[in-house]
Amino acid sequence: MATTDRQATTLALAHALSAAERGLAVIPLARTKLPALRSPHRDDPTPQPLTCHGECGRFGHGVHDASTDPARIRALFAAAPWATGYGIACGLPPHHLIGVDLDTKSETDSSAALRELALRHLFTIPPTVVVLTPSGGRHLWLTGPPDHVVPNSAGRLAPGIDIRGAGGYLVGPGSRTRHGTYTTAPGTSHLPPAACPPALLRLLLPPPVRRAGGEAVTVGGGEAATGEAGGRGLVQFVLAAHEGQRNTRLFWAACRAYENGIGPALLDPLLDAARATGLTEREARATIASAARMTGHHP
Repeated sequence: MATTDRQATTLALAHALSAAERGLAVIPLARTKLPALRSPHRDDPTPQPLTCHGECGRFGHGVHDASTDPARIRALFAAAPWATGYGIACGLPPHHLIGVDLDTKSETDSSAALRELALRHLFTIPPTVVVLTPSGGRHLWLTGPPDHVVPNSAGRLAPGIDIRGAGGYLVGPGSRTRHGTYTTAPGTSHLPPAACPPALLRLLLPPPVRRAGGEAVTVGGGEAATGEAGGRGLVQFVLAAHEGQRNTRLFWAACRAYENGIGPALLDPLLDAARATGLTEREARATIASAARMTGHHP
């Protein structure tokens, strides 16, 4: 390995350990911005990556490897000496980080689009950590309440604006990639991630599900309905998923179910709904198991 690569790895590890001290769970990244460690199941005869999220005890499960434990972080980087950056897992306690990625690759001015949304929905982005990307984009760090799970999305909020939520990660400042280095914007490195404005949070969460007859069933976080009506609403929310959002909707619905004490009772209906959208039972069970772990339950 070249000296510059060793230096980049050393710096990335130092930045990762610093982030962990702030309660941010991290993983090593390659220059491609992808997790540096490949799946240990890649040569298995069965598609284990769909069912194993680290339970096997080996590294290589992407964001599921993320940790704030210094010893584990050093072990992760020791297993990936080619890593030149680190990723910060979103959606995990204590910060429940939400990343607002303002991209520059689209023809739309993503910063202007965010300002327009803020004016239209009456919110202001508070002072917070801002990370500058090599391409000229920006990552805004916000925190969400623990009783909401913000899904990942690309361009749903507005063209050029991607959201990193539960199951996603942000490239950490100090990371070196093929295209350059991620840096913290001047004057923001000392700031804690700011709370996501409620009006913006409402835009990031999936909309309420409407049952037959037009009655809205709110399935958002602390306002989630419980009992039979809430369960039906969550199942309908999964059934309404289109390709590209099936796993996200299932994960979100399962999190709500476990948080409201109806996870075990809703397991089979959620599995049936997921299969109806085109997911395999293995994929659906793996997603529901992830939701159970995320909410502190055993699947």
